[in-house]
Amino acid sequence: MELELRHARIVWTIAEVGSISKAAGWLNVPQPSLTTQLRRIEKMLGGDLFVRSRSGIVPTSLGKRLIPMLARLVQQADEVTSEAAASIASTFRFGNTEWTPPTLLAAIQASMPTVDVETETLAPAAAVEAVHGGALTVAMIPCSTKATPDYVRHPDLDTTVIFREPIWLAVSRGHPLADLDSVDGTCLTGLNWVHYSRDHWFHEVEKDLLAQLDQTDLGGSHHVDGHHEAMNWVRDTDAAALTPPTGVTGDVRLVPIRETQTIELMLVWRRGAVGRETSRRLVETVRRYYCGYASTIPGYWPWIVEHAAEFPELSHFLPLPTPSG
Repeated sequence: MELELRHARIVWTIAEVGSISKAAGWLNVPQPSLTTQLRRIEKMLGGDLFVRSRSGIVPTSLGKRLIPMLARLVQQADEVTSEAAASIASTFRFGNTEWTPPTLLAAIQASMPTVDVETETLAPAAAVEAVHGGALTVAMIPCSTKATPDYVRHPDLDTTVIFREPIWLAVSRGHPLADLDSVDGTCLTGLNWVHYSRDHWFHEVEKDLLAQLDQTDLGGSHHVDGHHEAMNWVRDTDAAALTPPTGVTGDVRLVPIRETQTIELMLVWRRGAVGRETSRRLVETVRRYYCGYASTIPGYWPWIVEHAAEFPELSHFLPLPTPSG
């Protein structure tokens, strides 16, 4: 029996998920079959690679030496496959949540002139499922920085954070809070609130932040299914809503919330489906576009520059602070 790529992928997957039963699910094989295959691999390599513990399985001394080598083998093979696929692909399908500005589509297309770029708006979980199934090449999804969704935690997926955003308060232009530099949780009571529907991805983010600010009993006149709908209610009914800055529209005002939470926009693709150069170029393009878009939101870009340490992914585009002393 000779070592094959599939053997390396089995060991790498088990190491990634920390459980033979979970790895069997990811690899779509029966657990007894995977256990048998692992024993054959270990016999071929000369010893046990894993030992069971209360928390699952952990690498043995031999495993600690060999697993990183097997992981590199899998990653290199995936890179070869993705570069070969990229050379013959004719369409690059980009999934996004909420909405995709035509100018973003144009920027991505300009960075990939040899393929046709198509975009699609999907809820985060549906976008990741489409990536799994091959209907999307990549997806950009929002996640709370406090907890990455389970559907993203899959050994077949590669991810990278594009940028992070704070959660701020949106009010109408004539609202008493509109011209404040910032607000805290006590300022949120007594407002005419618009909340997000229970099946919208931002609902849990909103609920968690309001709980953190000790504001769990805020009433609401309407529940919306997206940031732009929320902004329409803010503008037309003098309501208030939570939103990331890029969710705002030009006819309302943003007010920073002290001790707020952040979300992160994460790029997700199937391992082996996107080459390293392609992913690097895409990440650079989207980050550059985001910085340009952020500069159009009143007060937001100066705030980003002032809080540059909170935006490490954008450090290439931000003025570096001058060292003191």
